[in-house]
Amino acid sequence: MTRKFFVGGNWKMNGDKKSLGDLINTMNGAKVDPNVEVVCGAPAIYLDFARSKLDHKFGIAAQNCYKVAKGAFTGEISPAMIKDCGVHWVILGHSERRHVFGESDELIGQKTAHALENGLGVIACIGEKLDEREGGITEKVVFAQTKVIADNVKDWSKVVLAYEPVWAIGTGKTASPQQAQEVHHKLREWMKKNVSEAVASSVRIIYGGSVTGGTCKELGSQADVDGFLVGGASLKPEFIEIINAKQ
Repeated sequence: MTRKFFVGGNWKMNGDKKSLGDLINTMNGAKVDPNVEVVCGAPAIYLDFARSKLDHKFGIAAQNCYKVAKGAFTGEISPAMIKDCGVHWVILGHSERRHVFGESDELIGQKTAHALENGLGVIACIGEKLDEREGGITEKVVFAQTKVIADNVKDWSKVVLAYEPVWAIGTGKTASPQQAQEVHHKLREWMKKNVSEAVASSVRIIYGGSVTGGTCKELGSQADVDGFLVGGASLKPEFIEIINAKQ
């Protein structure tokens, strides 16, 4: 089964209307591979701005959402609000949400369930820290994180799984193409055993962790790497190179 290549850009807490406007103009004017699905994660305050300016061949994602529809949750946003901005994706479980803001697997699972119930697509992030990789428990960690997400998914067509080794995020270190392929392959085997063969062959598993124009081609050529979740490089013109990695 062919899985459509997926490239997510996570702008994180970066940019203003001027710089993001310049980036959007670059993207709108670029020649991009039509066989790639591209989704950009904008800061919540710029979701409306990004959706109104960015060509509709590109999707927009919120970088987070809460697990309920509304209420006394100061500073949070709901899937309903995200959709009201014309946005159809959300990034959940990013390592910064887990490790900087202390979000638990359980909370990420609840958010995933609520986002999907409300019609958003979810880019669900998993990944091990350096001490976990060095301790030889990469599989144990990523399988446990994946299980909590899987327990909250009814329709896998709305989910993209993003493997992002925490030790490779913003560090300049990238998992080698072989390391990325190995984990992606094991994740697909886990899905086959614990979800279904059909889901295992159709779900897109993308790689995140210091992806650049220089590393994207070899990473993207691996059999089980179905795209990327790009951090810093998604704010630069080289993002276009990464989108076109398969060409």
